[in-house]
Amino acid sequence: MSDSASPREQPVVLAADDDEDILDLVVFRLERSGYRVLKAHDGAEALELALAEVPDLAVLDVMMPKLDGFELTRRLRAEAATSRMPIILLTARAQDADVQRGFEAGADDYIRKPFSPDELRARVQAILGRR
Repeated sequence: MSDSASPREQPVVLAADDDEDILDLVVFRLERSGYRVLKAHDGAEALELALAEVPDLAVLDVMMPKLDGFELTRRLRAEAATSRMPIILLTARAQDADVQRGFEAGADDYIRKPFSPDELRARVQAILGRR
């Protein structure tokens, strides 16, 4: 958030994944850690939510319908309102080339599936704590 914006009581995290079980796990873990979580089931829904609500951070699956996580990250970086929002990509695509592609798209961090919910919480807290 910018210095001119008033701080929110609860940080808002956008979570986007087309796998309902993974999305529920991410939402559950982040809500238990004190975040308000916006849920999206595909990249287009995530983009719409991000532009409407401007979350403090986004956790995005790479392989989603409508817009994949790489393209979604590029579009979020291109929008003034979300250009500085931290983005964590979450994916089973763990090849070095995929990780590099994620960072080139503008991601701040990359978590490989299967992931530890505690690792996710720690990375979200670390990124939001630096802001």
